[in-house]
Amino acid sequence: MVKGLRLHALLFREDAALSTLSTIHPRLALFGAEQRSPNLPVCDHYAGIEARMRKSLALQADMAEKTDGRAVFDVTLDLEDGAPVGGEHEQALLVAELINSPSNACGRVGARVHAPSHPRFEDDIQTLIQQAGHRLAYLMVPKVAGEEETKRAVEAIKAARLKHGVGHIVPVHVLIETHHALQEVAAIAALPGVESLSFGLMDFVSEHRGAIPASAMSAHGQFHHPLVLRAKLEIAAACHAARITPSHCVVTEFKDSRALGVAAERASRELGYTRMWSIHPDQIPVIVDAFAPVAAEVDDAVAILSAAQQAHWAPTSYRSVLHDRASYRHYWHVLERAWLTGQPLPAEIEAAFFG
Repeated sequence: MVKGLRLHALLFREDAALSTLSTIHPRLALFGAEQRSPNLPVCDHYAGIEARMRKSLALQADMAEKTDGRAVFDVTLDLEDGAPVGGEHEQALLVAELINSPSNACGRVGARVHAPSHPRFEDDIQTLIQQAGHRLAYLMVPKVAGEEETKRAVEAIKAARLKHGVGHIVPVHVLIETHHALQEVAAIAALPGVESLSFGLMDFVSEHRGAIPASAMSAHGQFHHPLVLRAKLEIAAACHAARITPSHCVVTEFKDSRALGVAAERASRELGYTRMWSIHPDQIPVIVDAFAPVAAEVDDAVAILSAAQQAHWAPTSYRSVLHDRASYRHYWHVLERAWLTGQPLPAEIEAAFFG
């Protein structure tokens, strides 16, 4: 009798454990305590003229109404190449004001500062962090010369944050657009505090002193010149190895939505990028759509992950194909990308996985 009671208790504990396993969130079941890539929106929109900055913030808030207030794209307010020359300190004050304003409804607004070698760099970071550090989503640092300069920039941003009493970490995004930075891209990606790397296409081409034709800066040509393609692949690979976000460069033909769509799809599906720059409001929905998984991919991910959770994350079969935790991880990323881009998901899946 006692032996029977012990067996019953053991079976009860085993059933309870299996029940708990079946409700474990995919992130925990598939990744455990492993550090994971940040869930950044797939589009990063740049604006530096006041009217365009305000318009971008309004568009971000409007699009967020369809996703319960969650931004489907970031806004980066520009102090560097996209801003007027002259009055740089006033531009920094204006950007800080906009970040602090009710127009920043989603909390996903960052800023691009001047390069670390530029005399305005220190004033940029001091002004932005002092005035708006508590609402600053990230800082983009362009034209880094290599690992050491990037490290100094990250440390300067941290020092400014501590000086001005900003409690949260301000993530650093880095723009790779020089030869030396590309040579050290893996080390840059691995630096603590760096959240994303972007490819600076036009500056990178210009660095070759005319050896790369201007056609390599076009929507089509940038995917065919070997030196440009190599740079893109090295940046994407370095980011994935360091578990940070690779962000693809601009398409300057902002009125050609078809060319943009093709470029965005190639960046996402062929080169491994999970984010892309926008320089015109009309580019935003095209980029978001291109980086979103198609409906069939989402349907497969929902079915496979639902069955996996019911099987306590043991191997399962779907359409006569065997799946285990290795493929479950892939389909989790598909589902996560669908959520990030505002794709419709079954209500029970959204509540259970993203509630």
